[in-house]
Amino acid sequence: MTTSPCSSACWNTRTPRPALVPPGAATLLFFLFTFLLAWACFIPVARGVPVGSPLGVFLVTLGAFAPSLVAISLTARARGAEGGRELFGRILRGPIPARGFVIALTYMLAIKLVAAVVHRLAFGVWPRFDTSELYVIPFAIAISTFAQAGEELGWRGYALPRMADRMGLAPASVLLGVLWGVWHLPLFYVRGADKFHQAFLPYVLASTALSVAIAWLYTSSRGGLLLPMLMHSAVNNTKDIVRSGQVDPPGVFSLAASRMAWLTAALLWVSAIAILTWMVRTEPQRAERER
Repeated sequence: MTTSPCSSACWNTRTPRPALVPPGAATLLFFLFTFLLAWACFIPVARGVPVGSPLGVFLVTLGAFAPSLVAISLTARARGAEGGRELFGRILRGPIPARGFVIALTYMLAIKLVAAVVHRLAFGVWPRFDTSELYVIPFAIAISTFAQAGEELGWRGYALPRMADRMGLAPASVLLGVLWGVWHLPLFYVRGADKFHQAFLPYVLASTALSVAIAWLYTSSRGGLLLPMLMHSAVNNTKDIVRSGQVDPPGVFSLAASRMAWLTAALLWVSAIAILTWMVRTEPQRAERER
């Protein structure tokens, strides 16, 4: 990794915790309320509200925005309008390195293409490709990037800096990734969703590794959220160019995921381990700059 180490202090990510709750409790409250609100929306859809109905669309959208709605509420309670402005100001905080845009846009696509080549070499056949809507992808990424604020104001804007202050950036990015992946669990029971009855374990492993990569982009833009939002959007819109999901889903807690699902998770972790190594190696510099 060639990114220059930068402490959380130099990007002003050490935000005061609410005086109304004990130290550290703000982050726990964030996860508690985020899961409660999101799952209260997702579970009715999983249990039968049609996902394409007006009510289903409303519930899924509200649930998807739960991380940011909770983050905004907790920030407003603790710091008022000034805290809200600081939280939203992270969306365009800079400087934003040009290579960060390239990494954010191509990271998942590169992983999936390498996984496809490994699949061909290892098993003698290519995995399923879907190139029917390639021309739409750039527009979809551009349109949906700012919609990702619905999650990223919460995950990376609120939770990550607080977790990193307490345990370091590397473990914080891993733990956040696990929670981020588990947060999606009810969607694996939503009929008509692309995750319906797909294997959950490789999804959580991949999400955790992606969280590490997104945290790296977060640090490279000094705590800015534009690159995490862009990468989140690019992942959502490029992951199915090479399909990991199975035509006949194996079941949520089955280990019989597709070879592509396991290969993708493995390659994401190869990259994540390299990033985590950099994070651990540069942690003393970040701690020193905070003194």
